[in-house]
Amino acid sequence: MTLHDLNRRGAVLLGCGKMGSALLAGWLRAGLDPRAVHAIEPNPSDWLRATGVHLGDALPASPAVTLIAVKPQMMGAALPALQDLRDTLFVSIAAGTPLAAFELAFPGARVVRAMPNTPAAVGAGITAIVGNSAATEADLSLAETLLGAVGEVVRLDSEDQMDAVTGLSGSGPAYVFHMIETLAAAGEAEGLAPDLAMRLAKATVAGAGRLAMEADETPEQLRRNVTSPNGTTQAGLEVLMAELPDLARRTVKAAADRSRELRA
Repeated sequence: MTLHDLNRRGAVLLGCGKMGSALLAGWLRAGLDPRAVHAIEPNPSDWLRATGVHLGDALPASPAVTLIAVKPQMMGAALPALQDLRDTLFVSIAAGTPLAAFELAFPGARVVRAMPNTPAAVGAGITAIVGNSAATEADLSLAETLLGAVGEVVRLDSEDQMDAVTGLSGSGPAYVFHMIETLAAAGEAEGLAPDLAMRLAKATVAGAGRLAMEADETPEQLRRNVTSPNGTTQAGLEVLMAELPDLARRTVKAAADRSRELRA
């Protein structure tokens, strides 16, 4: 399906908080006509009002895609607004809400479940997707196109993998933000001014991430490249590597386990 088809048939956006807004902004940058978008948002921001999308108007009968971007606890109250839609692809970015929940709400519907992460706000996110048995290759390609407006998209082999994705990339930005906090605090403890320590920590994490994405070497090799024998980096890594692998495993597992609990 092309952008022209989306402009012709329209798209429905249920919920326009931070992630919904990030996705909408990406679509508009890609050339989607704001007049083709019908947003359902009880508390629209000034930015949303200014985009020119439909707010509070009657929905198209069969939009090309319907993005569900509300929190799981709001799902029961929000989904009835979509009951009359026909021949639409439902794409959900609601954490912890399985495909079966949407199949129950919309029998026979084509559904793609997605897990984006917050760097989507700056076009640097990564989203994992999986479709139900009714979703076609064209549906998955459409979901990839829409979610690709804010970063990378990967397909999962099964929905069971979504909990691990949630624990790794879905929750992962918060882990990295905390690492920036703790690195800056450690710099302060060694005598740096707070603003300088934070600037160094942010730039170091951002730069290392960019290098890891763009370099041909693996992260392991990049680590080796910067680690001189008996040097300062080795001294630091001897402390970090004694604890970080187990800590990272337990962190991701705790988040993945909570994701499993939420859908139980």
